[in-house]
Amino acid sequence: MKGICLKFYAYEFQKHRGILLYEWLLEFAKKEGVEGGTAFRAIAGFGRHKNLHEEHFFELAANVPIEVTFILDKKDSSQFLEVLKKEKLDLFYTKTAIEYEDLNA
Repeated sequence: MKGICLKFYAYEFQKHRGILLYEWLLEFAKKEGVEGGTAFRAIAGFGRHKNLHEEHFFELAANVPIEVTFILDKKDSSQFLEVLKKEKLDLFYTKTAIEYEDLNA
């Protein structure tokens, strides 16, 4: 099947409506009917503001980058992005055309 991979990039302690943004995104997507999503925690990275965020051995609060990924069909991805835009999030994302398949189908 052909679809879209949406990847959102936030920082570990970035919040929206008082909730960690990556957790909010996953819960919001679930409520919107998205079939699945995954959050990945980086060990280091920097964004458009050029501030390097990295985890150190003794550091407990590193605020490292988080990537939240969803795979959707084209129609659902467009609808999902439109609903998210209404939330006025300070969030960078990428949108990539992909092919995907369930091996158990």
